[in-house]
Amino acid sequence: MNVQRFPCLASAAAVVAMLGACSGAQPPLTATPPSPQWESSRSARRACAKAPPGRAECLVLVLNAGMQPDVSGWGPPDIQAAYDLPSSTKGSGEIVAVVDAYDNPNVASDLAKYRAQYGLGTASFYKYNQTGQQSNYPAGSTGWGVEIDLDAEMVSASCPLCTIYLIEANSADSSDLQAAEKEAVKLGAHIVSNSWICYGSDNCVDKSDFDAPGVIYLASAGDDGSNKGGAPMAFDSVAAIGGTVLSKNGSQYSEMPWSSSGGGCLTGVKRPKWQHDTFCKYRSANDASAVASGVAEYDSYGEAGWISVGGTSVSAPILAGVFGLAGNPTKQDGGRTFWQKAHHQYLHDICGGSCLSSTYSYAGGWGSPDGIGAF
Repeated sequence: MNVQRFPCLASAAAVVAMLGACSGAQPPLTATPPSPQWESSRSARRACAKAPPGRAECLVLVLNAGMQPDVSGWGPPDIQAAYDLPSSTKGSGEIVAVVDAYDNPNVASDLAKYRAQYGLGTASFYKYNQTGQQSNYPAGSTGWGVEIDLDAEMVSASCPLCTIYLIEANSADSSDLQAAEKEAVKLGAHIVSNSWICYGSDNCVDKSDFDAPGVIYLASAGDDGSNKGGAPMAFDSVAAIGGTVLSKNGSQYSEMPWSSSGGGCLTGVKRPKWQHDTFCKYRSANDASAVASGVAEYDSYGEAGWISVGGTSVSAPILAGVFGLAGNPTKQDGGRTFWQKAHHQYLHDICGGSCLSSTYSYAGGWGSPDGIGAF
């Protein structure tokens, strides 16, 4: 593997200048945080409107330096190579569900366009409403539509042989998202990815709907650069996924924590029994991470075709696909697998000794995949 993980003080590539560089230790949040780097620099914009505190919002960021009509940015070949993934041979028969709000009527054709661009073959893709029907979909939302396309495409990027279930909630209200979450499990998914968050609230949705036995849940950590977190990423039954910045020089990849990633010492959230750090007496997040900047996406509903996107809504579905490659989701327990020291050899160290411990940062968790051994 030609992969090198840089310490947090390493220089960043051009995409880092747009979306932020690396992250050091973050104390518990006690005041309103400053604007994240992507917002203060106006290098990206939210696809979804910012929600009031305690309400769910999707997390995909659209880079203002768009790339239509040319395709650029990280695609499946780089994601698979950087993380040493057996994407061409593993994942067949594994169901990965993504839960989003509202409808993207173009998702199937957009996914086909994305997969054709990268030679991934025809998708095994099924779309449902929150009651499990393959009809009577909710009202459309162009913002959430960008998120929906991204989620399906990122699962495809890491696990093209996985079966993808899209569960569309009627709205971003808690009751609808919870119904969609439960429906994903009823339909047979053992991997459920969520690229949305209720900033500042760990009870906007019921934890019991994210704690079914034999199911691994993943959730994006947020893109505000602070440690206030929120449901569902704050739950100990959910793997909280942060973001990194990926760079490439020739055939060599380098990676650093993304400074705008959510995560931190989640004050007031009970510490999981499997968490063994000494720097936080509450829930420490994140658990793991993947690229969250400068990624290629195709969306014809909310945008004009090929765009470049970022945010932890990129990294969560990528790692959901990696769980699909590993093929043992029923044995998982939230983020516990990433806290097992024996698994750290299968995670890229993206801290270089300059974060909270030799290999841990709030933004990047214990690191990004180095194969599937930690999954």
